[in-house]
Amino acid sequence: MNAVVAPHSTPGAHRVLIGAGLIATFMSAVNISIPNAALLHIQGGLSMSDDEVGWIFSSYIAASAIVMPMTHWLAGRFGRKTIFQLSMALFTLALVLVTLATTPLQFVSARILQGAASATLAPLSMAILLDELPPLRHGHIGIVWAVTALLGILSGPAIGGYLSEYYGWHSIFYVSLPVAVLIFVAMALFLREKKAPSSPPFDFFGFATFTLGVAGLQMFLDRGERLEWFASTEIRVEAVVAAIGFYLYTVHVMTKEEHFLNRAMFKDRNFTVSAAMYFVFGFVLLPTLALTSPMLEELLGYPADTAGYVAIPRGAALIGALLLTWRTPKHLDNRLIIVAGMALVVYGNWRMLGYSPLMDRWPVVIAGALQGAGLGVLMPALTRAAFSTLSPTLRSQGTAFFNLARLYGSTIGISIVQIYFYNNTQAMHLALAKHVRPYGAVAQATGDLSGAHLALINELVTGQAAMVAVIGQFKLLMIAMLVVSPLVLFLRKPRPVN
Repeated sequence: MNAVVAPHSTPGAHRVLIGAGLIATFMSAVNISIPNAALLHIQGGLSMSDDEVGWIFSSYIAASAIVMPMTHWLAGRFGRKTIFQLSMALFTLALVLVTLATTPLQFVSARILQGAASATLAPLSMAILLDELPPLRHGHIGIVWAVTALLGILSGPAIGGYLSEYYGWHSIFYVSLPVAVLIFVAMALFLREKKAPSSPPFDFFGFATFTLGVAGLQMFLDRGERLEWFASTEIRVEAVVAAIGFYLYTVHVMTKEEHFLNRAMFKDRNFTVSAAMYFVFGFVLLPTLALTSPMLEELLGYPADTAGYVAIPRGAALIGALLLTWRTPKHLDNRLIIVAGMALVVYGNWRMLGYSPLMDRWPVVIAGALQGAGLGVLMPALTRAAFSTLSPTLRSQGTAFFNLARLYGSTIGISIVQIYFYNNTQAMHLALAKHVRPYGAVAQATGDLSGAHLALINELVTGQAAMVAVIGQFKLLMIAMLVVSPLVLFLRKPRPVN
């Protein structure tokens, strides 16, 4: 790689670049979850239907997951600084468009642009940090970067809840605008340009077919419930597009030696098994947030700021457990640590099955902290297992795919949770409402039930049905973790990393 040294290579510039890189990582992560506790405000302001709410998250994450694999090629082809500045400019534009949106389509389109622009910010920030720090500190900056990204995701609900409650939902995006401008200016002044002397190779066909499959599947899951699945021509088309995309990609992988996801990675059993488990890690991480805040606000009547604050113990437990697990002695069997993490996650989700409309916030705090601690144990343990046996030549691509597994797990998890939530709500409503009749036993004792009385009863039944459905989704997340738990038996005992 050729580097052009800027005239601003001073200790002050060095510190500015490190700070800007970490803040950019935090900002791209916090914008994933910052709408979480503000969902009711956003939904009311844009007249969003209940089944469209999940798009607020899945559109951002899916767009990010699609663009992220191109980061290395884009930086090598056009220059690291150029791509970073362009991404930051597009991210800022998307923030403005989100605040100007007046319809669900405009809002989701802006979130797609925001997610796509954020896709390169985190990996390029990591590359900048590695360039700015000596090799002896690379291990430490890796954990700092990971904690910064997680802190962004986990603090989003608290920040968004407070801002939306007191300043309106638009403020949750306004707050990122001056930060984005400062990062743009800092990188423009101090970042050295770096790009490959020749255009690096990139498997565009493999990338295109894989993206086609993922995009088709995401649209199929997001739109299926609204359009009554295969009764809709659009859903049938999206299903066919997803199937063709994945089929072409599979054939491409099996018949070509070089592609953007090197198949040699998947010959390493530890890496493949750990990536599958990391997919489920993502499946649990964000869907839990997507369920908890709406449950607290809609069903239990908490204000947005309180719903956001209740998520803080989960985040604190996750980060605390992550830092402790990262420092565990290397002679301990990593597989036992993974089992312990999974047990904590399952126990936390099991406690969520006891939620009820009569509870206070403490069951949510305790269950969330237990689940968060388990996820915090799993993240470094799975990372260690994945890369302990992987060839050093594959670690760069392996890191990219490993992070993509978590992103795809989150976006698909949110879509599936939304599907089952609304199906279960409808089913439970029918099961409960069939016992409510205008001339039942209660009516004989109190007189005929009026339309107003029936409407009130219907509202109560809907709330009960929604609560049962939410608990059902926590059960689904628990089952997902239980299903992949036996995979730990296929992990080989990790050897020290070279």
